[in-house]
Amino acid sequence: MRIGDNRPMLDALGHLASFARFAAARAARERHDAAVLGELDAAALSLPRGLELQWLGTAGYRLRYQGQALYIDPYLSRVPLRSLLRGAAAMPDAALLARLLPDEAVAGVLVGHCHFDHAVDAPAIARRFGAKAYGSASLARLLALHGSPQLAVQVEAGRAYELGPYTVRFFPSCHSKLVLGYRVPFDGELSCEHLDHLAPGAYRCGQVWAMLIEVAGIRIYHQGSANLIDEAVPRGGVDLFLAGIAGRRFTRDYWRRILGRLEPRVVLASHFDDFFRPIESAPGFSANVNLAALPEEIGRVSRDFRVLAPRPLQLLKG
Repeated sequence: MRIGDNRPMLDALGHLASFARFAAARAARERHDAAVLGELDAAALSLPRGLELQWLGTAGYRLRYQGQALYIDPYLSRVPLRSLLRGAAAMPDAALLARLLPDEAVAGVLVGHCHFDHAVDAPAIARRFGAKAYGSASLARLLALHGSPQLAVQVEAGRAYELGPYTVRFFPSCHSKLVLGYRVPFDGELSCEHLDHLAPGAYRCGQVWAMLIEVAGIRIYHQGSANLIDEAVPRGGVDLFLAGIAGRRFTRDYWRRILGRLEPRVVLASHFDDFFRPIESAPGFSANVNLAALPEEIGRVSRDFRVLAPRPLQLLKG
């Protein structure tokens, strides 16, 4: 039998060994991650005049330009780990959203895929601001469950959506195979029929989209999960890559493949935080995320890419 035939098993054993090393030294690893987070301070990010960028934790962002906001994968109503384990319904926290999100015009809500840590708050934010939510058929079903089917837009690949001062295009993508490199967790389409049954596991992934956003003279590319369809990734000209990094080690040659196509000036890391913790609590790190290794990983592709990382709710202004 050829060695290549055993690669999936060897990869799975490698992932298990990596997690075992992390578990044995978790406190030290997280201290190292915290130290590197301080060195990668996103306050050094240069944005065009008048553009604001706020990290909402996980893969979530809020952009603001010319008086209009754009939300990407917003996830502020954190689901406690016990809710995931018990299968309790995962719902938006209306009081939290009212406290943390300013009253302003919202041009749209973009959702890359429908796992709970990307989609829980999308229906509430769309409804509160009377904004359309753009994404997959699973997102449309989620909006319908919340009583707002009219706010859902099932996007078309490559089409330009003019949303106030933003031009948005969606590109087909895929999710990291987080289950030992074998499969995507909670894969398939969202099919839940009642809000009471909308447990974290019911937020099925659905179609995965990456997004290219043009605003204020720059191009921003958002990818919430570290996997890709190579030929679907646009080539070059990206100023800022909003890179979800949690699943990168499950995708072979991820950085070489994605950076070689995007050629971004800046990589802004996200999805490295512990998304079971309340957004306003002391930040933590996702299990075995190894943020500390990120600069060297990207540096092995090229030292020309600047690497930064934000803190939860950090607001960056141009």
